Amino acid sequence: MDWIKAMQFGQLVNAAYDVFANEPAVTPGFDVLATIVANDLATDMNPLRGKQRVSIGLIFQELGSGNAVVAIRGTEGIKEWVQDANFGSMPFRRVAGAGCTEDGFTVMYESMTVELSTGVLPVVDALAKIPWKKPGVNSLTICGHSLGGSLATLFALDVAANAAVPFNTPTVYTYASPRTGDHDFAVKYHQTITTTYRLVDNVDLVPQLPGIFPYRHVTDSIGMDSLTLVPPRVMLQPNPLCWHIMSSYMYLMSLSGGGTIVNPEGECAQNTTIMAILGKIEAELSDLQSIKDKFTASPRRNMGGNSQAVPGAY
Repeated sequence: MDWIKAMQFGQLVNAAYDVFANEPAVTPGFDVLATIVANDLATDMNPLRGKQRVSIGLIFQELGSGNAVVAIRGTEGIKEWVQDANFGSMPFRRVAGAGCTEDGFTVMYESMTVELSTGVLPVVDALAKIPWKKPGVNSLTICGHSLGGSLATLFALDVAANAAVPFNTPTVYTYASPRTGDHDFAVKYHQTITTTYRLVDNVDLVPQLPGIFPYRHVTDSIGMDSLTLVPPRVMLQPNPLCWHIMSSYMYLMSLSGGGTIVNPEGECAQNTTIMAILGKIEAELSDLQSIKDKFTASPRRNMGGNSQAVPGAY
């Protein structure tokens, strides 16, 4: 696992969030060539959200290699999706034999388009029409966070089955992606996509959903821990939002990568009070273990100078 690359593509996902927020996208080493728009995620709580066209991703070309990258952000609608707990499914018609996928994600994916001078096209078709600044694109990387992770998963299988060389052998990075489809979808994906890195904070709720049959993850996760009980350790504030947002994933990846640490959002940083309490707990557990070790090391104990073993003194 190349953590530096995982962070690099994570930063491109952050750029997609920035564009949606009308902020400048900082993408050193990459040119932004196109914006992906889609209908937002409709939910039972907010069905009208599904009629809103929003920027959901960006298409990049790396300055050095000329290789293509598609980065897809998540959405505020994921919170309502989690609260709805009503996970329908529908056939994934873009690829034969691909089973069924979560209906809200699938409808949103099918609405994803790119506007070019030649017209508005589905993203799969647009890849061959984009005016790449550097000719000779050799590879495609697809990355996405949260809902964007599921959209990236759907897109990866679609391009692998339906796009021309060199776009039909994508490398995929997902961060905090929920489950996307059923067993048949996961099998088809596994048979078709050779390289996927699915990064998960092990206490994050979203990657655990939908947690009901028949949904499956498409590949094993690469786990990170913002919270552990044994040994007691808190890397982020114990808050479901802090466990899920992209900046927290960047922070956890930077800890694993061994390079420069990317600080989390201020409200998600470690709390000194919590850390102090956990430090005391760890010290007490250590003391208890040392006491236990002393007793188990010498099963005989003397009492009042009597050399007779005392039953049960362990």
